[in-house]
Amino acid sequence: MGRLKLQSGIKAIEEEPEDCDTTCSSKATLACMINSEVGAVLAVMRRNVRWGGRYMSGDDQLEHSLIQSLKALRKQIFLWQLQWHTINPAVYLQPFLDVIRSDETGAPITGVALSSLHKILTLDVIDQNTVNVEDAMRLVVDAVTSCRFEVTDPASEEVVLMKILQVLLACMKSKASVMLSNQHVCTIVNTCFRIVHQAEKKGELLQRIARHTMHELVRCIFSHLSNVDNTEHALVNRTGTAKQELGGIDNDYAFGAKKVENGNGTEYDGQASSGSFASNGSAGLVATAREESMVVAGNGKATVPYDLHLMTELYGVPCMVEIFHFLCSLLNAAEHVGMGPRSNTLAFDEDVPLFALGLINSAIELGGPSFRRHPRLLSLIQDELFRNLMQFGLSMSPLILSMVCSIVLNLYHHLRTELKLQLEAFFSCVILRLAQGKYGASYQQQEVAMEALVDFCRQKTFMVEMYANLDCDITCSNVFEDLANLLSKSAFPVNCPLSAMHILALDGLIAVIQGMAERIGNGSVSSEYAPVSLEEYTPFWMVKCDSYGDPSHWVPFVRRRKYIKRRLMIGADHFNRDPKKGLEFLQGTHLLPDKLDPQSVACFFRYTAGLDKNLVGDFLGNHDDFCVQVLHEFAGTFDFQDMNLDTALRLFLETFRLPGESQKIQRVLEAFSERYYEQSPQILVNKDAALLLSYSLIMLNTDQHNVQVKKKMTEEDFIRNNRHINGGNDLPREFLSELYHSICKNEIRTTPEQGFGYPEMTPSRWIDLMHKSKKTAPFIIADSRAYLDHDMFAIMSGPTIAAISVVFDHAEHEDVYQTCIDGFLAVAKISACHHLEDVLDDLVVSLCKFTTLLNPSSVEEPVLAFGDDTKARMATVTVFTIANRYGDYIRTGWRNILDCILRLHKLGLLPARVASDAADESELSADPSHGKPITNSLSSAHIQSIGTPRRSSGLMGRFSQLLSLETEEPRSQPTEQQLAAHQRTLQTIQKCHIDSIFTESKFLQAESLLQLARALIWAAGRPQKGNSSPEDEDTAVFCLELLIAITLNNRDRIVLLWQGVYEHIANIVQSTVMPCALVEKAVFGLLRICQRLLPYKENLADELLRSLQLVLKLDARVADAYCEQITQEVSRLVKANATHIRSQMGWRTITSLLSITARHPEASEAGFDALLFIMSDGAHLLPANYGLCVDAARQFAESRVGQAERSVRALDLMSGSVDCLARWANEAKEAMGEEDLAKMFQDIGDLWLRLVQGLRKVCLDQREEVRNHALLSLQKCLTAVDGIHISHGLWLQCFDLVIFTMLDDVLEIAQGHQKDYRNMEGTLILAMKLLSKVFLQLLYELSQLTTFCKLWLGVLSRMEKYMKVKIRGKKSEKLQELVLELLKHMLLVMKTRGVLMQRSALGGDSLWELTWLHVNNIAPSMQSEVFPDQDLEQSLPKHGETGGVVSGEMASVPSNETAAPEGASAGG
Repeated sequence: MGRLKLQSGIKAIEEEPEDCDTTCSSKATLACMINSEVGAVLAVMRRNVRWGGRYMSGDDQLEHSLIQSLKALRKQIFLWQLQWHTINPAVYLQPFLDVIRSDETGAPITGVALSSLHKILTLDVIDQNTVNVEDAMRLVVDAVTSCRFEVTDPASEEVVLMKILQVLLACMKSKASVMLSNQHVCTIVNTCFRIVHQAEKKGELLQRIARHTMHELVRCIFSHLSNVDNTEHALVNRTGTAKQELGGIDNDYAFGAKKVENGNGTEYDGQASSGSFASNGSAGLVATAREESMVVAGNGKATVPYDLHLMTELYGVPCMVEIFHFLCSLLNAAEHVGMGPRSNTLAFDEDVPLFALGLINSAIELGGPSFRRHPRLLSLIQDELFRNLMQFGLSMSPLILSMVCSIVLNLYHHLRTELKLQLEAFFSCVILRLAQGKYGASYQQQEVAMEALVDFCRQKTFMVEMYANLDCDITCSNVFEDLANLLSKSAFPVNCPLSAMHILALDGLIAVIQGMAERIGNGSVSSEYAPVSLEEYTPFWMVKCDSYGDPSHWVPFVRRRKYIKRRLMIGADHFNRDPKKGLEFLQGTHLLPDKLDPQSVACFFRYTAGLDKNLVGDFLGNHDDFCVQVLHEFAGTFDFQDMNLDTALRLFLETFRLPGESQKIQRVLEAFSERYYEQSPQILVNKDAALLLSYSLIMLNTDQHNVQVKKKMTEEDFIRNNRHINGGNDLPREFLSELYHSICKNEIRTTPEQGFGYPEMTPSRWIDLMHKSKKTAPFIIADSRAYLDHDMFAIMSGPTIAAISVVFDHAEHEDVYQTCIDGFLAVAKISACHHLEDVLDDLVVSLCKFTTLLNPSSVEEPVLAFGDDTKARMATVTVFTIANRYGDYIRTGWRNILDCILRLHKLGLLPARVASDAADESELSADPSHGKPITNSLSSAHIQSIGTPRRSSGLMGRFSQLLSLETEEPRSQPTEQQLAAHQRTLQTIQKCHIDSIFTESKFLQAESLLQLARALIWAAGRPQKGNSSPEDEDTAVFCLELLIAITLNNRDRIVLLWQGVYEHIANIVQSTVMPCALVEKAVFGLLRICQRLLPYKENLADELLRSLQLVLKLDARVADAYCEQITQEVSRLVKANATHIRSQMGWRTITSLLSITARHPEASEAGFDALLFIMSDGAHLLPANYGLCVDAARQFAESRVGQAERSVRALDLMSGSVDCLARWANEAKEAMGEEDLAKMFQDIGDLWLRLVQGLRKVCLDQREEVRNHALLSLQKCLTAVDGIHISHGLWLQCFDLVIFTMLDDVLEIAQGHQKDYRNMEGTLILAMKLLSKVFLQLLYELSQLTTFCKLWLGVLSRMEKYMKVKIRGKKSEKLQELVLELLKHMLLVMKTRGVLMQRSALGGDSLWELTWLHVNNIAPSMQSEVFPDQDLEQSLPKHGETGGVVSGEMASVPSNETAAPEGASAGG
């Protein structure tokens, strides 16, 4: 049968040109090919008796013209010398076309001719540059679409039909297809569609190929849309509809059929299909399609030439409009035929719409965004297509629903900016209705709807755009919120196992969340959005944004709209409870003006969702003037242009409930009629006509749909009732008839649905939607930045966390776990970046439950159970990942995290020193010079030796425990599984990086850090007096370690933490009565904090040091146990930070601590060491700490602990400190003014007095060596006062309080026969020498004082006592000799200085007399020794003495007599 091609599909057609490109280069090859095709056709014709006989018989008849033309072509073909594209293709195509057109040829011949034609077309010989290509292409299309042949058997007929399809497709795919006119393209599609129809009664293969070809054609045609210029002004600007365009053209080119009488049916006419379709159930389909295509409006004929001109132009938008309209009309037809309740032929219900939807989808996929440039095509999509999609969306067939959803997804991608309200309607009326499983949707429908929704969610900007365009639009519904709620609810398994649907919903939720998480990196995550507030009322209902393309405009605009919308919802709620209070509330929140105006109230009723429609109806029907004004304004918000009266009335009455009383109904309908007449005055002559007709419709509605009305109104009755209402004339009968049928078929609901249900899309609502879409705000395109994510996430975070948690709880597969974990991490990231701390805390709480670590452990071997529980391990890693990554924004969640850490600690799963490492690590790095000694100061070994023994902790300890699992047999080996589980546990813990929470705490935000510290204190529990369980103590110690670690890591922010840490440690110290690990950790922790922080926090030094007073409050037993280490730490603290301790208060604490140690056998060494460090060479002595250090040194000097040698060293420290005082005095003299200097000298004097008083006390020590050394030291301090400006008054104080007291006390001890005091004689001798030396050194200053006499008598009386003293019952000769010697020396010096001499002043010379009175008691002969010429002088007159003599005498005193140079004791 020649060259039949039966490939199902077009692959063969596409492949051939490639093969030919290489072979068909030369003219000869092409000639040969065409020649062989001619041969093939002739060969088949010869086999047929009719054709063969003619030219084999010897008759004179000529050959048939078909054969002649083929032969003629053969002759010519090799003669052409020109290039092929310069030859008119019609010449070599015509013979084949004649064969195809001829009704005398049989199917096999036509088939071969078609094959030949197909081959020539696919050789790419013909392209748009070929001569006369336009005519040639059109000839081909005309010939093929009007192909005729005799049907001999069904198989050969199918082959021909297939070839027709192939050739038509080849025409559209060839390069020359651009030369086809609009009408030819329409014809091709029409022919193809008719073969699709024909094929229903033929074989399966033909059906498939026909449908496939139709798809390919549509793809071919619409892929051309992007290349079409938008120059079809004529098309766009014409008022006619797309239907008219084809209407006036010669019917050959209209969709549909031309009737041809062919009675016997043996012939097949490609166009005359009506006969064949008659019996088929889908006749209506084609008929409808045809009728719609051929409706010609009144002006149709007039536009014929114009139309014809358009349709004969090269193909472009006109044919696409036609084809697209035809595809939509296929849906209409299907709806009419199959969507009724009585039709149960699911096959048909599915088949036609599926086919049409598939074609529409292909068109949209390929036309894509180009549709936007062609208003006629766009309006088809916006109105007709979308209306059908809404209908088919609710089809029972999952296949159709799936297809509808695919189309909407494509439309969303390409044309969402033009389809704002359509998309809203689709989600509200289709997706949300079905996916909830309400309204009788099957599980399959539910699943398809949910899949579609999840697909939308996977589009990164989908949810943002829904939120910005719909949720933030006062007149639209909250689609984002509804979808998010739907997803989270659908993910919840309620009393049932987890199903695919739950996982699907979860995927959708997580896709949305991950979209937000991805946007975070793209900037504009400022959560510093100014909160929206309304200061005063401004009309806002119809406000538009300045620029919907500029985020700096639209973001604040939509946020403000959303705020208003939220407030309106609250207002609606108030209104529903009490209309009056509701309006007042709205005035209070500036959503209505302070003085109500009708327009704003009307807008509130019209655009606010959720109002009680009964209350609105009552308000609008009220006779009050204001209510009537509101009613008219309310009616004015409707757009009834070009609407039927019944549609308008339906829309109007949907927004409130029509009141029951007739006056109210009258008022409401008057307002409606006025508005309707204003906008649609086509048929009605005045508003009264509109009012009467509206009333009539309401009555008809009640009559038809009220069950109590038994006798129903007929059409005639209705028409009769409405006579003469149109300004005295009748309304057109068909107009009234249409209204009558509309009301009968479809009731006007006067009690509209209440609340927020998802409404059904009725025709009247659709018309309203189309009207609204002209006025709605432009569609906002969201980019990849996180402008609104904060607000969106705040809405959906709660349900989302709950949903993910429930799924995670129910899940049993690892991939589901992972999905949930990804979701959790995304939620954490968003919460952190948008600073939603509450959300993050909720998340942490949720996750901690899944770690199983918080469950009371009933498992025998929790570590193994944990190792076997993948979910728990994943949750644990996630909790700690969140803690490490987003710790800044965790608040109360720290408590839960700590609970987990403590549990791991109890199970022995944490590395042994999570906390200590945390502190030490930073210590080492922070301070290289002192680092080593400090770090190792508290090696865990030496703490353990003192404190309670620790359980083996750390990973290895735990592992060794595992190896000896206690079971019945003492040493059973763990199984493989147990070891593996254990290994998994350890790996999990390693992944958690728990230690870095604490080591990295220095990077935590302040608020979070504070909460972490509080959580640690809370977890440690309050210390109890008495015994707490070892476990509690272990926990408390662990928490304290961590607390100290974070304190040390945050030295820069210690102010933040200090109060809490200090109180916690104080609690422990004050409530502990026995040494234990906890108090040890507390005390040494405190010391470490002080050691580490003093260098950095000068302003806190006092606070820190004051805290050390806690150590002084330790229970005696506790203090005793730790005294040595405490002292070592204090010593280390002092050595490291002496320069940072400035205040007296700080030093008081330090010295108190050191003083205490003086009496402690182990600790005193370290304590003295510290004191030595402070006082040697006055290195760290300050006016602030001088007195304190002197006191501390005295404590050491007096302490009997340790060798006397240490007491001597202590005394040396004391006496050495005098130099410091002199140095300060010197420095002050150079640096200060008069007043300050005097004050400074006074202070230094006080310090000096304190020093000598301290030494005085040590002079009474039992140990001879110490006592005597103290006396020498005291002497040094009293005599080496050069440069310390000590006032006279202070010296008197010093004699009274120090020297005389010391002499008396020593004397008392000497006389007291104490056995403990050995060799008191030596001490007394030293004391006497000290007295004499000091007195003589100060003689000059003291002699100037009025109280000198009293002082001198004090000296004498002491010497007298020392003369008489008995040591161990007998007098001491040494002492007596010494006293006499010293006394004589003193008297001589006084004489020489002119202090002691006889004066004859009035009132007698008391000093002189009193002196000798005492001296004579000691040594009667002394006077004559000192004053040998006394008698002589006594007889002289007393008044002979002059001041000159005195001064002369003084001047003659030999210099070696003076104890110290004159200057030293001057001043004061």
